[in-house]
Amino acid sequence: MSRDDANGTEFALDPRRVRRAFSRAARDYDGSAVLQTRVRDELLDRLQWVRVEPSVIVDLGAGTGHASVALKRRYRASRVIAADLSPGMLREAASHRGLLRRFDVLCADAARLPLRTASVDLVFSNLMLQWCSDPDAVFSECRRVLKPGGLLTYTTFGPDTLVELRRAWATVDDLTHVNRFIDMHDLGDAMIRSGFAAPVMDVERCTLTYADAHALMRDLKAIGAHNINAGRARALTGKSRLTRMIAAYEAFRREGRLPATYEIVYGQAWAAGSAAAGDSPRDGEVRIPVSRITRR
Repeated sequence: MSRDDANGTEFALDPRRVRRAFSRAARDYDGSAVLQTRVRDELLDRLQWVRVEPSVIVDLGAGTGHASVALKRRYRASRVIAADLSPGMLREAASHRGLLRRFDVLCADAARLPLRTASVDLVFSNLMLQWCSDPDAVFSECRRVLKPGGLLTYTTFGPDTLVELRRAWATVDDLTHVNRFIDMHDLGDAMIRSGFAAPVMDVERCTLTYADAHALMRDLKAIGAHNINAGRARALTGKSRLTRMIAAYEAFRREGRLPATYEIVYGQAWAAGSAAAGDSPRDGEVRIPVSRITRR
């Protein structure tokens, strides 16, 4: 999806609202970010299957900084930069720094990074991309800051995420109550458009369960993930509509619990044009040195 497609739609996200939402959630974020923690750990584990010795790493959408700590622990000689749009999140991230896990913090929009071109070896991003209206712009910026042959590895949510909540609200009105999440194949196409080598993409689904819909909505608010889409209702949701949504959600109850489905998309690709690959490739051809590839 291009920037022109994203702007002006009911799903457009104002970076200022995203920044405020996550800054407000920062202090209590870790207590509710159960899924985010599990996905982060899986994304970190996947790095063992690639041979990379990064000098500079950007943890893009670093949140409270736990991935930055883990990356610094794994790549001790590397400079790790925790980049996030939210000052509140970065304050929490900075509190996790220590003498043996020192990393930098950078407040920045993922689509406009204040970093030099071809200055980064690894961009790591966990569940950040869904908060950006224009994935193409983010991928292009990642490609710009990565050195030739550098690695982008990330996760985001796919379109089946919160499908139960979306369907429950659809019985009440036609307003936007849940974010739009982009299909894995469209993300892969966007990466190729941005100059990445043929991406490796896969998806998994997991389900969290709740006693009631109120508990789910409290969790979403606690991690800053409440509705801030352009197409949201401009007034407070009335009690009647909320009651109807909750009643509709009850149709999904199984074994005494309400499910909330999450579709997790994993993406990974090398920045095209590796200088170590030898002579210049022909148009449309990508070359990555064999030394950078290991078993998955």
